[in-house]
Amino acid sequence: MTWNEIESLVTGLSKKILKLPRTFTSITTVSRGGLIPARLIADQLGIKKIYVDKRKISHNSLFVDDIFDTGNTYNQIIKRVDVPSKIIFATLFARRGKKYPEQLIYSKKTNNHEYVVFPWDKLEFKLSEK
Repeated sequence: MTWNEIESLVTGLSKKILKLPRTFTSITTVSRGGLIPARLIADQLGIKKIYVDKRKISHNSLFVDDIFDTGNTYNQIIKRVDVPSKIIFATLFARRGKKYPEQLIYSKKTNNHEYVVFPWDKLEFKLSEK
């Protein structure tokens, strides 16, 4: 992924979020993977508060991650939300062929099962190849 592609995905995702029949008081994310997309989306939506790695999550906070892949992050996060049915889980990518929760909103589906390497993951990806 290039930064230009990321910016395009963020813009597309932000437009989808703005069409939702609600607004958000903050963004919540995880430090590994979600922090950079969360900051970019916060800028697009004019949201000032970003919470990272919170134990308790308000349903009034938009949850942002880089990709919905195995569903593990979603499954861990949903347990921390005060009203789980009302959380919106926003990602840049959703892995094609997976079953998505109804709270998921994404910019684009992956083309296949290849690993998506984001600009903030390049070093981690190279280290994992060794």
